[in-house]
Amino acid sequence: MKSQGEMEAAICAGVNRFELEYMGRGPRGTQAFLIGDLLVIRLIGVLTAAEQHLVMTLPPEKGRDLLKQVRTQLIEAARPSLEKLVLDIIESKVVSFHHDISTRTGEEILVFALDHAPQLRESKRK
Repeated sequence: MKSQGEMEAAICAGVNRFELEYMGRGPRGTQAFLIGDLLVIRLIGVLTAAEQHLVMTLPPEKGRDLLKQVRTQLIEAARPSLEKLVLDIIESKVVSFHHDISTRTGEEILVFALDHAPQLRESKRK
């Protein structure tokens, strides 16, 4: 049985690996938070130079909407892989999945609702 910190660290490592393999580059930073039966993942610095340029050169709403549509399609296509990653580490099935990206800050948020809160080992640190 893993501690909450061990699970969160494993999720971060797995998502970083996924981003690198699937998207072609990894985020500058990743944070994972297990909150009961929710898993929230924050990816920092995910926009490529081309995506940043696209957002800056098009009218704000058009560039933002286009980038969000493309990213949503990519993430939805990869959803089975992400759900397997979560199941393998957290040992809870994904009930629902939510995603958004900020074209202003370059942050991406992934939220997984799980079928149950994972069993956690007591942390040795207090």
